[in-house]
Amino acid sequence: MRLKTVSLVAAAAALSTAPLAASAANSSRASAPISDESEMGGGSQLLILAAVAAVIAAGIVIADDDDPLSA
Repeated sequence: MRLKTVSLVAAAAALSTAPLAASAANSSRASAPISDESEMGGGSQLLILAAVAAVIAAGIVIADDDDPLSA
């Protein structure tokens, strides 16, 4: 029983210190300077406008259903 407890404590300590060690290792990296815009960028405005239009259209369709369910 004691061996099981010790091994669980050791595993918990290893799991809690691994992210700290990984973040300490990455702190020495420097960012590369950006020379130009990404070619994959852009077009997000069109996507946002399409999403807004879809929400408005869905609201109109839902609100336009004024027919009673019982005849």
